[in-house]
Amino acid sequence: MSGGRLSPLQMRVLRILAAVRPQGVVTGGAALVGFYLQHRTTRDLDLFWHGRQHLGDVSRMVEDLLVGESLTVEPVQTSSSFRRLRVSDAAETVILDLVADPTETIEPPRVVDFDGARLVVDAPHEILVNKLCALLGSMELRDLQDVRGLLSANGDLARAVADAPRKDAGFSALTLAWILKGMRVRTLAEAVGISASDAEALAMFQSDLVDRLLSIGAPE
Repeated sequence: MSGGRLSPLQMRVLRILAAVRPQGVVTGGAALVGFYLQHRTTRDLDLFWHGRQHLGDVSRMVEDLLVGESLTVEPVQTSSSFRRLRVSDAAETVILDLVADPTETIEPPRVVDFDGARLVVDAPHEILVNKLCALLGSMELRDLQDVRGLLSANGDLARAVADAPRKDAGFSALTLAWILKGMRVRTLAEAVGISASDAEALAMFQSDLVDRLLSIGAPE
């Protein structure tokens, strides 16, 4: 598997970190960009350790491996369950997030061959559930783009909505619909350089998603 639209440094970092044990799971935008949708680019790499409260020795192992491969590693943010690193070579920089995630996994991750390295990647449904929960909390345009891509690739919205409270007890279809209705998609799209036509298409998807969520959440 080639890595889709991941950058050369992102692919290099993933190959290096395939040696970490226990192995982190590639998720979020990097998983979608590299292994499923290839619908956009991303500066970030997200590695999750599912079922763990704390990263423990993982973050030290990650840094040692990267530095040992002549990469520059700068800590940006640190806690017992989260570590953000800025990883650079001579040509580019990526943001690497290491996350201990105690919530249950909805669907088992997939194992992929990545140019000879064994990677573990979250399943599309798992990512869809996480993206719906993320929209509830932050309303990031990229999360809306990802939800659109996942649903276009035969993602099951009703199933994801039903599974989302297992990740976020405060989640409901009606609450997400209300929040999404106030999302200023065209303004956000203009701010990040998305064309007017693509912004309009995303705004139309937003409206359709609100309607679908209202239908799913309506009492029978």
